[in-house]
Amino acid sequence: MADKRVIVVTGGGTGIGAATARLLREGGHHVVVSGRRAEPLRQLEREIEVLAYPSDVSDPDAADGLVRAALAAHGRLDGLVLNAGIGRGGAVGDLSLEDWDDVMRTNVTGPLLLLRAAIPHLLQARGSVVAVASVSALRNGASNVPYATSKAALLQLCRSVAIDYGTRGVRANIVCPSWVKSEMADRRMARFAQEADLADGSVESAYQEATRFLPMGRPGEPREVAEAIGWLLSPAASYVNGAVLTVDGGATALDPGTVGFDFHVTPRGGVRNS
Repeated sequence: MADKRVIVVTGGGTGIGAATARLLREGGHHVVVSGRRAEPLRQLEREIEVLAYPSDVSDPDAADGLVRAALAAHGRLDGLVLNAGIGRGGAVGDLSLEDWDDVMRTNVTGPLLLLRAAIPHLLQARGSVVAVASVSALRNGASNVPYATSKAALLQLCRSVAIDYGTRGVRANIVCPSWVKSEMADRRMARFAQEADLADGSVESAYQEATRFLPMGRPGEPREVAEAIGWLLSPAASYVNGAVLTVDGGATALDPGTVGFDFHVTPRGGVRNS
């Protein structure tokens, strides 16, 4: 990426967002990072000279303010990485409506508000959008209603941008990671380690157990997803629009009906029989 561009990264304080900010700064680009927690953003600001803008972009005023901050600092806006997200569980019959509302507001409404604020400037720059969805947008698991639904909605939101604005020079694409080491995933793995009564109860063992059926047999690293995001933002992907790129270690390529040929699978408690 030879030309310097201005990119806003939401959820930029840790995990995939922070790795993406680092990658873009290595390429010489200007980066504005947003998130609800100020300290990780400030730390990144000190380390790699990004602009930290703590905010909750599910608030319309905050979304507008984030775009204004990028324009005030750098005079233009060339790209968005829609990475901010939260996870909640639940099946339809026992789902908390509060959890549903929280997930939809953060994972879908927030990106919509930011896109609305940014579109005029992305049109001017003929810019690019990358949404960080999840393999949960494509495949589902038990008790995953709010998260999976929100990520599927985010996928279609981003594709709508690709369709509606592609002829005017704006590209929008989606990455769908599987398990990637991050604070949010670490919390889920800590719970899994307890639920599954793993021998040492460690987060690392939980990651190993959760990913052992994947063709690559391991979780991803944030940098591995960031590399895909960086490419989609770049001119190298100039004819890639509305695409869904799985960065999942082969998870969505696997037929679950063949897993039993290679592994002895024993159901854990709570598994429903057909």
